[in-house]
Amino acid sequence: MYLLAFAGACVLVAMVPGVSTAIILRQTLRAGRGSGLAATLGNETGILLWGLAAAFGLSALLVASQVAYDVMRVTGAVVLVVMGAQALWQAREGAPPAPEGKAVPGWRGPYLAGLGTCLANPKAAVFAMAFLPQFVPAGQNVPLTLVTLAVVWVVVDLLWYGALIWAVAKARDLLGRPAVRRRLEQLSGVLLIGLGVRMAVESR
Repeated sequence: MYLLAFAGACVLVAMVPGVSTAIILRQTLRAGRGSGLAATLGNETGILLWGLAAAFGLSALLVASQVAYDVMRVTGAVVLVVMGAQALWQAREGAPPAPEGKAVPGWRGPYLAGLGTCLANPKAAVFAMAFLPQFVPAGQNVPLTLVTLAVVWVVVDLLWYGALIWAVAKARDLLGRPAVRRRLEQLSGVLLIGLGVRMAVESR
């Protein structure tokens, strides 16, 4: 029963737009489903690592250390601002999207973008520490249950983002038009820069 409740909570969390959604949608619009899925897998690798860290108490070290938290926060902010600037530059250049159905070289780029933004986001660690333990039933093996919950979290995310990527890819003929794509690149650039600035200035 607790797994069903947790899965439902994960769905609600996944539906809230954030950094991960912006990265995944941008990669999908730029290079198709493969790129979007690579970014998703990178993001979910980061989620799983944070979940495992929460299970074994490693995230608590980050939460307890203000210096470590601030270093990660600033690093994450820089990553987002750089990606946002790249999106604005590409919108200015007007580079065409990769044709759907063709293999896009350099899948490591989208994967690392998803992984890097997740791991460089200290809020993800804090969220894992605060979110996962709430669903551990009394009397259960805490580390094992937390690992199980982390895996469920990743599976729910994969299903949600997979559906989102599919929907965006279906509308890609419209969204891939040069004028529309430039506007979307500009929007994603501004959004990423805004998220980066917010991460840089906000406290815990």
